[in-house]
Order: sequence, then C-alpha cells, then structure tokens
Amino acid sequence: MKKSILLLLFVIFISSCGEYQKMLKNPDSGLKYAMVENLYNKGKYKKALKLMEQVVPVYRGKPQAEKLMFMYSNTYYQLEDYYLSGYQFERFTVSYPKSDSIELASYKSASSYYQLSPRYSLDQTDTYIGLEKLQAFIDTYPDSEYRKVANMKVNELILKLQKKDIEIAFQYLKTGQALNSYKSAIAAFENFISDHPGSIYRIDAYFWRFQAAYELALQSVPQKVDERLIKASEYYADFVKYFSESELLEQANEIIIDIEIRLGTSEVPS
Repeated sequence: MKKSILLLLFVIFISSCGEYQKMLKNPDSGLKYAMVENLYNKGKYKKALKLMEQVVPVYRGKPQAEKLMFMYSNTYYQLEDYYLSGYQFERFTVSYPKSDSIELASYKSASSYYQLSPRYSLDQTDTYIGLEKLQAFIDTYPDSEYRKVANMKVNELILKLQKKDIEIAFQYLKTGQALNSYKSAIAAFENFISDHPGSIYRIDAYFWRFQAAYELALQSVPQKVDERLIKASEYYADFVKYFSESELLEQANEIIIDIEIRLGTSEVPS
C-alpha cells in the first residue's frame, strides 16, 4: 500500500513537471498567466518567476498588469532578491499610485533596502538608503499597520550606524600611541557625542574621550603636559556629570587620581 502511494505521488510529480515545462514553451499568454497565479498562490516562487518573465512584457498596459506587477515584485521579495524587489516595488508605486496595494508595496520597497543593509563594519550606503526609504514610508503612511515594524527597522539601522561611528572613533584610541592618533580619537568622540545625543554608546564616547585626552597628555612634550591634563580633567567632569553610576566610574577615578598627582593638586574623587 505504501509503495503504491509513493508511486502515485511520483507519477503526479513527473506529470506536473512535464506540464510546467510545456507551459514554458506554450505561446498562449493567458494560460501562462493562469499558471503564474496558481504557482504564486502555492508559494512556488521560483517556478512562477520563470513564467512571469515571459508574460510581464505581454501584459504591460493591460488591466491585469497591476496585479501581475505586484506579484512579480513580491516574488523577488519572497526569493530574497532584495535589490530587484526594492527596484520593482518602487516601479510599482510610481506606475500605480492609486492601487489598493500601494501602501504594502511602499513598505516592501523600503523593507527591501533595509534587508540590503550589511553588518556595521562594511560600507553603509544601503543602510542610509534603507533609512531614507523607511522614514519616507512612515511619513507618508503615519497610520499604517506596518508603522510599528518600520519604526523598529529605522531604530535598528540607526543603531548600526552609531556602532560604526563609535568603532571608528575607538580604533583611533586603540592606535593612539603607535599612530599618534589620540587627537583624532578625541575629535571623533566629540563628533559622536554631538551627532548621537540619545545613543546607547554615549557613555562609551564620554569615557573614551576622557581616556584619549589623558593618553594624549602623557605622550606630549613637557610644555603641553599640564595643559592637556587639565583638559582631560574637564572631560572627566563631563563623564561624572552624566554617568556617575556607571561601571566605568572606578576606572575613570583611577585615571583622575593620577592626573591630580601629576598636576600636584589635592582633590581626589570620593
């Protein structure tokens, strides 16, 4: 009995494959369109795509074109070809601005660019594009059911850009002694603090700016040491002002004690 069922399934499979191959060569666009819908609705996107590529040019400008172009765009999305899905959904929104599917198409276009955003250490061009597209969607459809998830994606991309910026600044600090890059580190942390006022990495920026200023002072010529130690003390005060409960406070206090000893001052943080 089991062998009979397996044999039947095999015959059905071979038959369906043969039918599909015949349809690829069939000149009847109407039959191809019908099979496209059938395959698409069953989630057989790879097979559907091959037929779509044949019928899309035929139906351009016809009543069926709107539905077909949405399926075409979404097929790329489902196959995770996000460059093409972003492009095709964008074309759809331009071609069919009054479509009932315009909101979903706009969201999926933006989401495609979000999906293209690479890890933070790589070039972030696609991340900036994704941010722009998602924010445009949120502004255009403030009451959309996709607004919440779009906002989450925006926050994720912003966090990725912040991580890239803080890591670049930290690399200047790490190579400060070898490459004489402490000044660049301080400038990078200053820019980060200014550009990302609400960032979760803000505490790191304040502490590492203080540390970079301290290290810069230690490697300075004698005439500049005191001046730069005093500047480092100011950065310490900024750090303590905002992050007095930080786990980094103990380490910061150790540095400021050394600074005060070098400056000959008596104030030691409690």
